[in-house]
Amino acid sequence: MIRIQDILDTIAEYRQDADIALIQKAYVFSAAAHAGQTRLSGEPYLMHPLAVAHSLAKMRLDEASIAAGLLHDTVEDTSTGIEEIDSLFGEEVADIVDGVTKISQMTFESKEEAQAENIRKMVLAMAEDIRVLIVKLADRLHNMSTLDFQKPHKQKLIAQETMDIYAPLANRLGLHRIKLQLEDLSLRYLRPDVWSQLSDWLEKKRVADSDYIDNVISLLRGMLDENDIPGKVKGRIKHINSIYRKMVHQNLALDEVPDVIAFRVIVDDVKNCYAMLGLVHAAWKPIHGRFKDYISMPKANMYQSLHTTVVGPGGERIEIQIRTEEMDRMAEHGVASHWLYKEGQRVKSKDVRQFAWLREMLDWQKMESDSREFMRSLKFDLFKEEVYVFTPRGEVKELPEGASPIDFAYLIHTKVGDHCSGAKVNGKLVPLSTKLHNGDTVEIITDANRHPSRDWLRFVKTAKARTRINNYIRTEERSRSIALGREMLEKQGRRMGLNVPKLLKEGGLMPVAEEFSYREVEELLSAVGYARLTPRKVLRKLLPKEEEPARQPEVKAPEPQKSRRESDSVSIKGVDDVLVRFGKCCNPVPGDAIVGYISRGRGVTVHTSDCVNVQAMEPERLISVFWDGTEGKPYPARIHMLCHNEIGGFAKITTLLAEEQVNIDACHMRSNVDGRSELDVTVEVRDVAHLYRTIDRLRHLDAVIEVTRHSSHSE
Repeated sequence: MIRIQDILDTIAEYRQDADIALIQKAYVFSAAAHAGQTRLSGEPYLMHPLAVAHSLAKMRLDEASIAAGLLHDTVEDTSTGIEEIDSLFGEEVADIVDGVTKISQMTFESKEEAQAENIRKMVLAMAEDIRVLIVKLADRLHNMSTLDFQKPHKQKLIAQETMDIYAPLANRLGLHRIKLQLEDLSLRYLRPDVWSQLSDWLEKKRVADSDYIDNVISLLRGMLDENDIPGKVKGRIKHINSIYRKMVHQNLALDEVPDVIAFRVIVDDVKNCYAMLGLVHAAWKPIHGRFKDYISMPKANMYQSLHTTVVGPGGERIEIQIRTEEMDRMAEHGVASHWLYKEGQRVKSKDVRQFAWLREMLDWQKMESDSREFMRSLKFDLFKEEVYVFTPRGEVKELPEGASPIDFAYLIHTKVGDHCSGAKVNGKLVPLSTKLHNGDTVEIITDANRHPSRDWLRFVKTAKARTRINNYIRTEERSRSIALGREMLEKQGRRMGLNVPKLLKEGGLMPVAEEFSYREVEELLSAVGYARLTPRKVLRKLLPKEEEPARQPEVKAPEPQKSRRESDSVSIKGVDDVLVRFGKCCNPVPGDAIVGYISRGRGVTVHTSDCVNVQAMEPERLISVFWDGTEGKPYPARIHMLCHNEIGGFAKITTLLAEEQVNIDACHMRSNVDGRSELDVTVEVRDVAHLYRTIDRLRHLDAVIEVTRHSSHSE
């Protein structure tokens, strides 16, 4: 349990003249404001702000940040107003608290939109003061460490948001330690089967390899001593999520993962970094293609280090990182490793070199009114490594790995991107989809008659390019949908005896638009053009009930039970009588975050929000959908199992599924040459909590090696 004295002692270690009175005052105020409140764990709520403040103190932040950490939930969860924080603790502390506080006063169509607006507000606030994000990361870290007390489906949603947004943001700030902790905690709830298996394996490996690690550390220290290089050496087993990511990217089994052990050599200056690298490569054979020099070419978050992988003692592949003390502090604590806060004034992101990405993010987010599209772009922009290319004048430009000349064109200027017609890389004409590499010189050819193409979305890698292209397409397609909607209404109007052109001219359709929750008639016409509304449904609103044409009875084939169930399971704001079906690519079940996609002539297809197919869909066709009336209904979900091929193994699996009241709808089994079997099982469950409880029980069976929720990559 953390006490206020622990925080004060930590501050005293790095700042002798700290304003202790401000910290103590914030503690007393927070304790009074949260008096009587408890967390889901049953412990007093005050334990949370104390933990957040302690994390900030360990990052060596200033008093305003730590005070804000103690106060960060007072505005959201108590009767305290931001004005009171301002008057008692000053504008600096109040602004940080306000930036972290969620937008609880606003009304949103969905939880997804609320989350997007909260992230958007935080991004805007961190542009004014980067400490907003650092406090938020400390807040999220403690929430993740106490996630056991949330319901299973809530655990998964919070963990996914952490993995998608907060861990990459921590990485962008160079907060490496927090990034690794957030990733490991997220994996624990997103893939409990993987996390349990890897943590058990790593614990055994840590014990088995402890002598090996000590031996390599001794050999590296010997190299330092023999060559009079001041320094120290650390060794460790890599983090769980890092190993899992390598397994996925390289399609490796657990026992095939290379260089699980990493060593860090910390020396006194840059010259000795390269000297130590030479000694390591002289002693052990380096692995081709596994050397990276982040000293001469730092990452965007200012991370600097030499990375090399070598065949160490006993033929074991090991990774060795070499850096100076200052580089090590930056690698561990990023922006918090040195004082960004000048006496009496805060430092804005525009004053710090490593926040060019943040300024770019702010530019494109101002253009994006759709909160969900903003979130998609943010996720897209955060997960990227960098390549460095040159303009014809020799200026260096940073782009994400895999970026194209189109990304480069939009980085230069919006108009250059909008009118890009061709590109030269290193003096040669290349396709616009060409991937750029470090050191390329790029020249863009423009044509005033050329405009963005939807095809560009297949290969662009920057959020700025995607946003600009989508904006152009959205504007063009909206014009076409309005024209189509007008034509469809006029055609239906002639059948029903209504003069639609006259109604449009005299404003007669405005009341109808308002009835369908549209702010203007053009939105109504666009909805008809996109098949969100039928012309008949719109025009019937203009007829008195006694004049409505009698509907002729229609003879229809009975609808499959599945379609009726799916239509009854979700609600769509502003739309009814629409065929709803679930995407076979992701098989959403109640509790999953979901989004709807309008298909012409096929109704609405519901996907999970993180479905890989959603990323490639037209944003203007995505709509909010909500689970509704799902109680007691079965929903299909796919499970993949890797099992020992043994007698009675399948019987144990089916018995457990029966105990959990899970029906098997389909099953495909195949045996591998290594004596193991793979099962792809389609089951029927009530909701996501039911699904993951079943998965958790399955992975405890002796016959089961690994079990995961399975989804394909195409519908």
